[in-house]
Amino acid sequence: MNRNELRKADINLMVVFEALMLERNVTKVAKKLFLGQPTISSALNRLRTMFNDPLFIRVGHRMEPTARAEEIFRHLSPALDSLSVALSLTHDFDPSSSTMTFRIGMSDDVEYGLLPPLLRALRQEAPKVVFVVQNVDYWRIPDLLASGDITVGVSQTRGLPANAKRKLLRHIQPSVLRADASDTPLTVDEYCSRPHVLVSHIANVSGFADEWLSAIGRSRQVVLSVPQYSSLPALLAGTDLLASLPDYTAEAMAASGQLFKEPFPFKTPTLELSMVWLSHVDSDPAERWLRSRLEAFMGERNLLSLPQ
Repeated sequence: MNRNELRKADINLMVVFEALMLERNVTKVAKKLFLGQPTISSALNRLRTMFNDPLFIRVGHRMEPTARAEEIFRHLSPALDSLSVALSLTHDFDPSSSTMTFRIGMSDDVEYGLLPPLLRALRQEAPKVVFVVQNVDYWRIPDLLASGDITVGVSQTRGLPANAKRKLLRHIQPSVLRADASDTPLTVDEYCSRPHVLVSHIANVSGFADEWLSAIGRSRQVVLSVPQYSSLPALLAGTDLLASLPDYTAEAMAASGQLFKEPFPFKTPTLELSMVWLSHVDSDPAERWLRSRLEAFMGERNLLSLPQ
């Protein structure tokens, strides 16, 4: 392989090319890379000259790649990943003085139930670091990781790409949340007869609990579907509604003393909360520090045993 070919390459152009392949839109690429649209257009012209190919053909509002662009991308993307790893080894990370911005994906049950204690600790350990949290679910995580919009995600996970790494943080125990206190726990009959509010990001009126009930020949009535967990305390207050949610979110909501958490009145599967990231940031010192803190404060470890 002729390494002299690398002398005419510009890494910045390669980054623009990769972003165009992922976004297929000059405006989105400019916004993502914090550059002006003329700069992106100029970079594209230079790429076309370098590779002697149009690379992208405008189709409506999208830039569709040519066959040569697709072939280049197959070789270039892993090469950029390797280069990122190599460059990350040239610097250390000091959380006490760093001003880095970390972009984290979290499902909103994690954001409500597990983010606050993590943030309190990080404000002490890394007072100048900026954390940008984006709402995710297991469908969106692969795309957001691939596009670089997040570098790590915390959620239930499915269908991860081949270059993704996954670490189990904790087992999720499904819980029931209610506004009316009771000396006796819910029975299956009461659970099925009372009205329910369901949290669904895709506006469904059926969820995991309905699948579990169906398996034992029972059903419930969902009378309200909302897109996020944070609205549950206000919605449940003063009603006979029940909500089913992860144990850590239910505990955080019950901490006010206005809501009450209890286990499901029938046996349920144990779900998993995981942390996922792509292999090219695996050895980055800053990302390794972030993942260690996510694991320490969102995992099943006792917080009293955390290293200081």
